[in-house]
Amino acid sequence: MNFKLEDIIKLEGIITLKSGLHIGSGNMEMRIGGTDSPVIRHPHTLEPYIPGSSLKGKVRSLLEMASGLVPFSIDNGGIVSWKTVEKLKKDKHELVEEAKDILKIFGSSGADSGENTDIGPTRVAFSDCYLDEEWKKKAQTNRWQFTEVKSENSINRISGTAANPRFIERVPEGTQFSFSLTFKILEESDKKLFNKLLTGLKLLEFDSIGGSGSRGYGRVAFNFKDDEINKQFANLNPFRGEN
Repeated sequence: MNFKLEDIIKLEGIITLKSGLHIGSGNMEMRIGGTDSPVIRHPHTLEPYIPGSSLKGKVRSLLEMASGLVPFSIDNGGIVSWKTVEKLKKDKHELVEEAKDILKIFGSSGADSGENTDIGPTRVAFSDCYLDEEWKKKAQTNRWQFTEVKSENSINRISGTAANPRFIERVPEGTQFSFSLTFKILEESDKKLFNKLLTGLKLLEFDSIGGSGSRGYGRVAFNFKDDEINKQFANLNPFRGEN
């Protein structure tokens, strides 16, 4: 199939943290007086940020869960791939088109085999989300810290005493990040795929991003620059198929 770039939709806005956020840096170096698990920071400014890869991965995961595709991934719980599509085709399963939509939006691995020429290039590209400039100026004026350290521990069920203390670095509730993504329109049906992507962002508001989501971390809210998108997003209910 031949694809032609017809349009690029740019979606911009603000992500506001509704609870503390922890996206780990992967830094395993131990420092005296340091935290057990630091957040990821920009290497030049040392300010916390939300990687675009974290957003993309979580939104994709939630859409795959919502579509019912997770049990059909070839590697038992991994991401949907072209092999997933081939398996669904072979079984004549009703989720074939859902799987194709996921691959069109988020892309497939170069290691994927198969004649997946009807998928085309990846439609969405997420940018890293840095601290919103207006919020940062306000934070600096009020001398707000960009991160906090939260102490956690486990409880011995018999003695009732705390054990295994650890210190987790988080970005505090109320922090705001600038959000941006682009979405390529390569064929008329891609406009419907953009609406599916919005559904994924709405699912993220119901869920969380980063670590310790089950303990209340990583709740977020989106506010977009486009008023029409904001209205559409506010009325979106991903559990009623309104996408």
